This record gives sequence, C-alpha cells and structure tokens, in this order.
Amino acid sequence: MTAIRLFSVLLSIAYPFIVFWGLHSNHYQTLIVFLGLLLVSRFWLATLWQERLMLTLMVALLVSLVLFSETSTALKLYPVMINLSLFTVFVMSLYAKESVVEKLAKLREPDLPAEGIAYTRKVTIAWSVFFLLNATIAFITVFFMSSQAWMLYNGVIAYVLIAVMFSLEWLIRQRVRRQ
Repeated sequence: MTAIRLFSVLLSIAYPFIVFWGLHSNHYQTLIVFLGLLLVSRFWLATLWQERLMLTLMVALLVSLVLFSETSTALKLYPVMINLSLFTVFVMSLYAKESVVEKLAKLREPDLPAEGIAYTRKVTIAWSVFFLLNATIAFITVFFMSSQAWMLYNGVIAYVLIAVMFSLEWLIRQRVRRQ
C-alpha cells in the first residue's frame, strides 16, 4: 500500500472523529483544509474516470455548501456524498460491459464462468442498495440527530455495517462456489 493510499484510508476512517472535534472546538478552517486533503488524496488515487468525475462533483458541491450554508452541515455531508458516489458508480457499472464487482472478481479469476458473472451482478446490486441505505441513514444523522449520533453512526456503525456486508458476501460466495 502506497503512502498516499494509507494516508487516504486513515483520513477517511478518522474523518467523523476529526469533524466532531473540529465542530465542537470551532476549528472550521482546519476542517476545510482537512477535507481538502482528503478529497485531493482520493482524487490522486482514483483510477477510473467515473470516480474522478464523482470526486470533482463532490468538491464543487462541498465548496458550494461551505460558501452558501452552515459549515458544520457541509462538513457532515461528506459521508452522504461518498455513499451516493459509490452508489452511482456501482449502479452505472450495471449498464456497462462489466460491473464493478465483476471487474474485481476477474482480477482473481480471469476466466469467470457465466454463473460467476451473474453472481457478480447480484452482488453489485446488493452493494448499490447498501450504499443508498447508508447514504440515507448518514443524511438523517446530519439533519435530524445530534453531533454525537452523527459521529457514532458515521465513525463506527457504518464501518461495522460495511464489515458485516463484506463478511456476509464472502460467506455466500463460498457457498455459491461449492455449488
């Protein structure tokens, strides 16, 4: 893992905690710089043009939100935008030659059988639904819950749900492979 990738992953994981600290200590400028670093590192690592387009749109939206709305709300919307971006990339890939999950599967198994391709499409749909639900819950935490609840969901619960989703998919995949 490159240093930039590690930096980006650590920033992403720490984001809700850093925003929570910054909002409660009125360090808005520091938070804007932090968010800028995170988005630049993610853009630098993006390999697909769709991902770079999504990140560019996110930056434009976040800058607009910061300029024209309450800074704390704009900063809290980052997890919503990430999940909506992932939802969009996964759904768009369903209309492409290969879905995101199929491309990932073919890295390990280049000659993926037809059953495997059908399975990867189902997994892509499942992840799309997951990202949409996660974005919805993250949105609810921004506008209808306390900062503590926002941090708990976006800093802990969402990551646990992602781990559960990965684990369940892995278990199902093992079962499908045996059949």
